[in-house]
Amino acid sequence: MPNEISLRYGMNPHQKEAKLFLEGEGELPIRVLNGDPGFINLLDALNAFQLVRELRQATGLPAAASFKHVSPAGAAVYAPLNDTLKKAYFVEGLELSELATAYARARGADRMSSFGDAAALSDVVDASTAKLLKREVSDLIVAPGYDEEALDILKAKKGGKFLILQIDPDYVPETIETRTLFGLKMQQERNNGVIDASVFDHIVTNNKELTEGAKRDMLVSLITLKYTQSNSICYALDGQTIGIGAGQQSRIHCTRLAGDKADRWYLRQHPTALSMKFREGLTRPEQNNAIDLWLEDELTPVEQASWEACFAEVPKRLTPAEKREWLKGLTGVSYGSDAFLPFRDNIDRASRSGVRYVIQAGSSMRDEEVVQAANDYGMVMAYSGVRLFHH
Repeated sequence: MPNEISLRYGMNPHQKEAKLFLEGEGELPIRVLNGDPGFINLLDALNAFQLVRELRQATGLPAAASFKHVSPAGAAVYAPLNDTLKKAYFVEGLELSELATAYARARGADRMSSFGDAAALSDVVDASTAKLLKREVSDLIVAPGYDEEALDILKAKKGGKFLILQIDPDYVPETIETRTLFGLKMQQERNNGVIDASVFDHIVTNNKELTEGAKRDMLVSLITLKYTQSNSICYALDGQTIGIGAGQQSRIHCTRLAGDKADRWYLRQHPTALSMKFREGLTRPEQNNAIDLWLEDELTPVEQASWEACFAEVPKRLTPAEKREWLKGLTGVSYGSDAFLPFRDNIDRASRSGVRYVIQAGSSMRDEEVVQAANDYGMVMAYSGVRLFHH
């Protein structure tokens, strides 16, 4: 492997002289097997692969992530898909390996945000995963390896320009990392904290019953948050994220954003959404957009006309009351925070999206108030004792 890779450009096309390099001796742990990377491509790839590698280590399950603009749109470990999710994720009739299923879950977490994603896989990519990815609008894939058939499939994507990266899964960076900002250098010890079952040791609520599924989902949420731009909140269920609120200045806004995404994820499984009859020739991304607009309470006349044009049969819109009734079925959700919860309003909002389990850093001035809020809803809350800011 070389110790330098030239890039198309930096974060924007006018930012030239872009490259990835390793100072001193040695070779880069990453290779370009196909395509021409840019600066943001590598930011996504390097963050996303760390996430799936840690999920694999923490759970023992194949893991996948769908990244956009240096934060995950979705992340998941393998868990079987039921028929409802197969339809909601547009994978009905496909034969999916465990790795492909993990990616279907990661992309299905937020199909709007996953459009044009960076796909990261924890394991050697098989043909099943490659065939699934070839169907989707995606910019790149990063993984520890590819079998021959998978590589051939992926090289044919995007007219032969699809970016394929291979990374050494055993690579360990230096303990101290350096960043240049505004011409000035900063350094710190890299975030090498391990997230494992020890984060469940300090349960502070009256309810202390943690299921194995909840533990898995809480690990998924925390490891996802470790690679999400802060402030950040993550809702997880059934081995996957279902709502991520990233990069907000207020934690309650993160909670609302992630909660709204979780609600939309569940509303997309409503029988009306699953039975929509789209007009012939409408692409999957256009279908996703149409379903998302269907979830709005009202549209302008112009939006309404444009939306109706997507269908062979225009579906009935759900009333706010019908949405609330359907959302009562969303239960057993795990909620993770990358730092402490400063006010109980986060718990109040989380309760509306089926949250049963909460994991946060703890040590807020209002811990007692926040714990009381969790007790009010019968939740289980654990203090991880670990802050996971990421910038």
